[in-house]
Amino acid sequence: MNAHSKLSRGLLAIVLLIAGAAFFWGSRDRKTVQAHQRPSNNFAKVAFASPGRVEGLSDTTQVGAAADGVVKAIYVKENQFVTKGTLMGEIACDDLNAMLQTALAEADGTRQARIRLLRGARDEEKRVATKKTAAAQATLAEATSRLSMQRSLYEGGEVSRAAYEQADRDFGVAEADFQAAVRTEELLAAPPLQEEKARADAGVLAAEGRVQTAQERIKKCAIRAPIAGTVLRVYARAGESFSTVTPRPLFSLADTSARRIKAEVDERDLGKVTIGQSVIIQADGLGGNKFTGTVASISAVMGRKSVYTGDPSDKIDRDVLEAVINLTHDAQSLPIGLRVTVQFLSNGFPKQ
Repeated sequence: MNAHSKLSRGLLAIVLLIAGAAFFWGSRDRKTVQAHQRPSNNFAKVAFASPGRVEGLSDTTQVGAAADGVVKAIYVKENQFVTKGTLMGEIACDDLNAMLQTALAEADGTRQARIRLLRGARDEEKRVATKKTAAAQATLAEATSRLSMQRSLYEGGEVSRAAYEQADRDFGVAEADFQAAVRTEELLAAPPLQEEKARADAGVLAAEGRVQTAQERIKKCAIRAPIAGTVLRVYARAGESFSTVTPRPLFSLADTSARRIKAEVDERDLGKVTIGQSVIIQADGLGGNKFTGTVASISAVMGRKSVYTGDPSDKIDRDVLEAVINLTHDAQSLPIGLRVTVQFLSNGFPKQ
């Protein structure tokens, strides 16, 4: 092999070596650039998942009655918005109405008796007593004069002792009648005694207490909305009986102006949930749609599970902690009570 051929091969080998080195370093630089261009939060990691349930802005309130009886009427229907205090239904309490009327009559009677006691005797009675006193005084004066005359005659021997004693007896009777008339007049003019007034006051208070008791019992016959919200279910029917011994809900009510999620965090995942944490909501009935939200509050008390997935492997003997989740966009289409799966993310939402 001549020198020219060896030189050509040497140059070719050098060119190939330079080209290979350039290709290697160029590929490495591109990978480095791609690695730097990839954002660190492009993929959100799911820390854990928990079952949950869709709720309104308030817990669902089960409304019952506070009195035993038959349901007289229902005044609301499902999906109707009611304000606090709205009459939703009524229990028949006709016997309590009769009791109230009796109590009102008794209370009025005791009040009138107290008024008469404080007012004292009527003016007519006082005038009659004054006239009786005057008549008794005149009789006493006549008896006094007759007794004086009979005494003089008896001492002079002109009348018998029997006549004198009769005049003395008449004087005693006239004097007693006068004292009784004076006493009667004083009693009619005197104010009532303290014990009489206290007894009258106690009677009025007792009667008014019976009226208030009857009124309170009648109020319990009215079923009123404890909060403002939407009637979710009407369980009661007119004519059905209701008992406070074995109570049952007659209505269910909740504030449905917005939706939130109440998730049940297993006791094993307590250290993975924090306020403000991002979550993803999904369910079989949502047709693949997902909702996002953030943890708004975490309960301070452990409790028992109330949301069951139906999975045989689901542990129902563990305590859970309730976490309330506010949704980040409109979710009015979600039905209240829908079971959902809540995925708690470790580093925010995935980039769309």
